[in-house]
Amino acid sequence: MRRVRYYENGGPEVLRVEEAEIPRPGPGELLVRVEAIGVTLPVTRKVREGGLPLPAGLGGDVAGEVVSVGPDVTGFRAGERVTGLCFGDGYADYALLNASMASRIPDGASATDAVALVRCGLVARGAYEAARPAEGESVLVTGAAGGAGHLAVQIARARGAGRVVAAVGSREKLGFVMSLGADEAVTYEEESWGEPVDVILDAVGGDLLSPTLQALAPGGRLVAYSSGGGTLRAYDLLVGAKSAIGFQMALIARHRPDLMEEWRQDLWALHAEGRLRPCVHAELPLEDAAKAHEIMESRANQGKVVLRPA
Repeated sequence: MRRVRYYENGGPEVLRVEEAEIPRPGPGELLVRVEAIGVTLPVTRKVREGGLPLPAGLGGDVAGEVVSVGPDVTGFRAGERVTGLCFGDGYADYALLNASMASRIPDGASATDAVALVRCGLVARGAYEAARPAEGESVLVTGAAGGAGHLAVQIARARGAGRVVAAVGSREKLGFVMSLGADEAVTYEEESWGEPVDVILDAVGGDLLSPTLQALAPGGRLVAYSSGGGTLRAYDLLVGAKSAIGFQMALIARHRPDLMEEWRQDLWALHAEGRLRPCVHAELPLEDAAKAHEIMESRANQGKVVLRPA
């Protein structure tokens, strides 16, 4: 089989496509013939910035058909189509998934739908729920054209937000986020992002975090779910009685799998009703993994970037 690995840290150019043996599933694992792989910004950052022993594989959302199951696996069998987060070699023709991280793909849904919807959708839904929004409250989403952000815009609309504002990094993305159901769209460099909002879902972080807080109304809540870091001053929260909330999907997966399953079923239900539309910016073959990373690092994507091994 083919897999993509990197032997030194750097940009997309360090990614190598190589031949490897098809792995065998161990206890609690599924061997999946991969049909689609979701590319994420945190993975591209890890390749560039380091943090893993080298050489290293690339993890990520994968979807495909179960080929075989390891010892002690119950609830899954060969021939079923599943999606889940792979922590090992996810950029490959075959990948190992921990059965506890896998879920079935509904009939009629594609593998591309699954990698574009499930993981990013769970993050978007979880971040929205972390704000404890009330019916009719206004919501602003940063990174609104990204994999999770474009779903967060639609989830806010579907869940009863009274006004949805989409914030993006360039004017080229304004039409895209408006097509998702946003009431207003702004770019980060604009002096004003309109009337302050009750809830902000921040997918960007970094230097944008502090100015983002300025768009929050008194008593509002900012939910930070980005891996981009950033710092807020306690005084800026104090003077407006504002709240900053951190959200991490990994904690939900470990401690509230029941809640994660509830959200997952709701995502597929909204998708089936046509109220949640995962958008794909590009589908590329596995050997173009470097090009996929270039798109992510340039922030050019409008929706999800997907690799297709077949």
